[in-house]
Amino acid sequence: MFDGLYFELPKLSFILFVFIGCASICKMRMPSLYFPHAQQFMQTSVSNSKLLFFLKWLGIIMMILALMSPVKDELYEPEPKNGYEIALILDASESMSSRGFDASNENLNKFDVVKSIVSDFISQRKNDNIGLVVFGAYSFIASPLTYDENILNRIVAQLQIGMAGKFTALYESLAQGVNLLKMTESKSKIAILLTDGYSTAGVDKVPLEVALELAKKEGIKVYTIGIGMPDEYNQKVLLEIANATGGLAFGASSATELKEIYAKIDELEKSEVKSESFTYLKYYYVYPLFIALISLMLYVYLRNKRGHA
Repeated sequence: MFDGLYFELPKLSFILFVFIGCASICKMRMPSLYFPHAQQFMQTSVSNSKLLFFLKWLGIIMMILALMSPVKDELYEPEPKNGYEIALILDASESMSSRGFDASNENLNKFDVVKSIVSDFISQRKNDNIGLVVFGAYSFIASPLTYDENILNRIVAQLQIGMAGKFTALYESLAQGVNLLKMTESKSKIAILLTDGYSTAGVDKVPLEVALELAKKEGIKVYTIGIGMPDEYNQKVLLEIANATGGLAFGASSATELKEIYAKIDELEKSEVKSESFTYLKYYYVYPLFIALISLMLYVYLRNKRGHA
């Protein structure tokens, strides 16, 4: 705690020598007006009390130390906030309930596997402002952009299959992701769109062309991920979305491949964060001042007990 401690006014230590000199040369006079029978007390054990002597000089020394202003340079490194703005767009339609996507635990459905991998990805992006869009038959913003990974991961853990309907409004979800990111001023905006199916005709109210135009207008790079077997999702559309926005399209047929995809995106979009640090002075004068106050109060109390130290 006190490593690196120093005094702002070390020259004030000379005051201690003034007290020592005064104690040696000056004789203490206590008017009987304030201390009746003072002479009698001086002849008792009070004047020779080691405890009183200790308390008096402890108080004096501590007051002088407080006047010398003990300080310490404390390092402060603010959490950097100049990473990416990221929209995670997750398919929560009924088709995500199929099992067997994770060979190590076939009882898990695809959505549970996705939530676990996405949570790990969020935990790796400590400098990024991340929001969450969930879609099925319609899409909604489950979490606005936030730097708080704990809150975001709690929201991810509470997501359920079918909470946005059982069908797939793929293009509407992309437009919703753009809506999430368009209010930010960051120059680094990306969206990661994950789905396991095709856009459901008659449900998706936003045309693909419109969604793409919105994304390009806002300068949002979209990474698309199709999960499941290649014929289970629309590879052509996902590739078109990625190419039109400057992103990449991926396919994952297993949980292992999906982990690798998110790891690759994490590597491709690493934030170049400049570390800044500051120092500030932390003052410690309150500690010796407190000790001085207690010591002198005890000294006065015991000194006025008429010799009962």
